[in-house]
Amino acid sequence: MADPEAPNSTRSISKTVTIKGSHTLEIQGYSLTKGMGVGKYISSDTFSVGGHLWQIQFYPDGKYPKGETFVSLFITLVSKKLVDDVRARFKYVLLDESGNHFHKSDGPYTLRHSYRTCGFEKFYKRSELEASQFVKDDCLTIQCTVGVVKTSMYSAKMFVQLSDLRQSYKQLLGSREGSDVSFEVEGETFYAHKTILSTMSPVFNAQFFGPLKEESTQCIKIEEMQAPVFKALLHFIYCDVIPDLDSKCGATIMTQHLLAASDRYGIKTLRSLCELRLCEIIDINSVASSLALADQHGCFQLRSRCLEFIGRPKNLEAVIQTDGYKNLKESCPTVMDDLLMYVARLRDYSSVSYGPGDAS
Repeated sequence: MADPEAPNSTRSISKTVTIKGSHTLEIQGYSLTKGMGVGKYISSDTFSVGGHLWQIQFYPDGKYPKGETFVSLFITLVSKKLVDDVRARFKYVLLDESGNHFHKSDGPYTLRHSYRTCGFEKFYKRSELEASQFVKDDCLTIQCTVGVVKTSMYSAKMFVQLSDLRQSYKQLLGSREGSDVSFEVEGETFYAHKTILSTMSPVFNAQFFGPLKEESTQCIKIEEMQAPVFKALLHFIYCDVIPDLDSKCGATIMTQHLLAASDRYGIKTLRSLCELRLCEIIDINSVASSLALADQHGCFQLRSRCLEFIGRPKNLEAVIQTDGYKNLKESCPTVMDDLLMYVARLRDYSSVSYGPGDAS
C-alpha cells in the first residue's frame, strides 16, 4: 500500500453543488382553460437557473390521452445551444392563500438535446384540484424550483492554496500594512492593496495597471457611493463573501446599492449574488426600486421576478401606492410600458400558448 505522505502522492477534490432557482406561474381565470384539449398547454415566461433557460408548461386537459382526467405539469429546458448535458432536479408546488401546499419532486435527471422535459403526466386529478383550496377566486398558483447540479474538480493542493490565500487577504482587510492605495468615501478613509483589488475587478485593474492608468492613485476619492457600501465591496473582494448588510437603511436598500457598486467595478460574481438576494426578498415597498435597478443594470432575472410580483392582482394595487412606484414612473418610462403590457397579458386569456403543432 502506498504511503499517503510520500512525495509522489497526489489527491484531487470533486465538489458538487446544486444551484437553485424558482419561478411562480399564476393562472388567473383557470376555468377558462378547461377544454383547451389534450396536449395543449399554458407556458410561463422563461427564467434562468444555473446558466440555463427554463419554462413551466401546465396542461389543463393532460399532456397525453391516457391521462386526460388529470392535469399535467412539466418543466422544459429551452436554452437553444447545449455544450454539455444538464443535470437537474425539480420540485413542483401548488400554493393556496393559507400557505398550504401540495408538492411533488422529480430527478435528478440528465437533460440533453433529445431529452429536455421533466414532470408529471398525472400531476393532480382535475376534479379534485377544482374542488380544493388551490383554486381560489378562479386562480391557480404554481411554483416550480429547479436545482442544477454542477461538479467542479480541484487538485487538493490548489484548493488548500486558494483557501490559505483568501485567509491572508482577510487579514489584510482594512490594514495599512503593505497598502499602496487609499480611498476617501464620504469623509471616511479605506486602505487597500492594488494587486488584490485588480484580481477581482477589471475596472481597478485598468485604473492601476492599464495603458490608460491614472497618474495619481495614492488616494482616490469615490463619488456617488456611501461609505458602508464601499466597505461591503472591499469585504467581498478580500473575503469572497457578502458581509451582513443589516443597517439603518435596511438590508434591501444596502443590497441594491451593493449591486450597483459591483456593476460599476465589474465584479460579476458579487453582482449575481446581490441580484439573487434581491429576488428572494422582494416585497411591496421594495419591488418598484428593485425593478428600476434591474432595468438600469441589465439584471434580467430580477426584472422578470419584479414584473411577476407586481403583476399579481393582490400586489398591484398596493405597489401603486408606494413612493418607489412614483419614482419608477418618472425615472423609467420604458419599464412602465413593459409593466403595463405584462399585466395586460396576464389578463388576456385568449393568448393561451399551445404545444408544438397543436395551434388552432
